[in-house]
Amino acid sequence: MLTQAIAAQKDPGCPVDAISRAYLGFAGGDAGIALRCAIADALSDLMDAERRTRERSRLISRGYIREAPVTAGKAES
Repeated sequence: MLTQAIAAQKDPGCPVDAISRAYLGFAGGDAGIALRCAIADALSDLMDAERRTRERSRLISRGYIREAPVTAGKAES
């Protein structure tokens, strides 16, 4: 994990530095508060994603087949 964090600091295309600076700025430079805010936001996003997945699953299971199956006699005509 530490190796990934160090690699992210060296990659100018990686948003980790910008995100950490934004959280630190929001928290007035307090790293503990910034970390708690970042974790709270990440957990909130995770719960939203799980809720959307459950909603999608429920929609698929309720309305997947709404028509009567085609019988062999109807299919031939």
